[in-house]
Amino acid sequence: MNNYEYIIASFPDLDEGARTHPEIPIPRIIREIREQCSEADQKTVDFLLSAWNGENLGEEFYHIALSHRSRFIREFFAFDLHVRNAKCRFINTRIGRESDADTVVIDCGEFLEESKISSILQRTSILGREEGLDDAYWDKIDEITALDIFDLDIVLGYLVKIKIIDRWLRLDPDKGRELMRKLVEEIRNTR
Repeated sequence: MNNYEYIIASFPDLDEGARTHPEIPIPRIIREIREQCSEADQKTVDFLLSAWNGENLGEEFYHIALSHRSRFIREFFAFDLHVRNAKCRFINTRIGRESDADTVVIDCGEFLEESKISSILQRTSILGREEGLDDAYWDKIDEITALDIFDLDIVLGYLVKIKIIDRWLRLDPDKGRELMRKLVEEIRNTR
């Protein structure tokens, strides 16, 4: 199957109705994207989406992710591990625990965004921190997929952005809809 051009071209159509209806059908969007992928690509999509089940995010998950055949999976989850460990260290320091308690210790390369993430974690507003971290994830996705046009990695990047949108629809529906419009506009600009 692997008709990535069609999958990507259909993304804005999946948003149809989102402008007039207050609820954006995120599960349907994800399901329709997944169904358009080949069986092998569906396994990669399923692995990516399994990260949103917090119980999966242990050392074994990251070992698999960091050696995955998908460049997007490898680079995104290296960044994700760095961010999660930075958050854990930040919280540990705040509550007086050993800094590295509960971190996942795996060599996943240099953390180039460390100062940026540290600065975001210093924000006084919890919602401001979450927004800053999601902005950093969005930027990282753009960086990873900058040279991708019609391949699975760009589809995976859009799926992560959709998961970010889903999260914001729960936290702040206006922000979630704003991010959905941003994503649709990004996709339209790639046509």
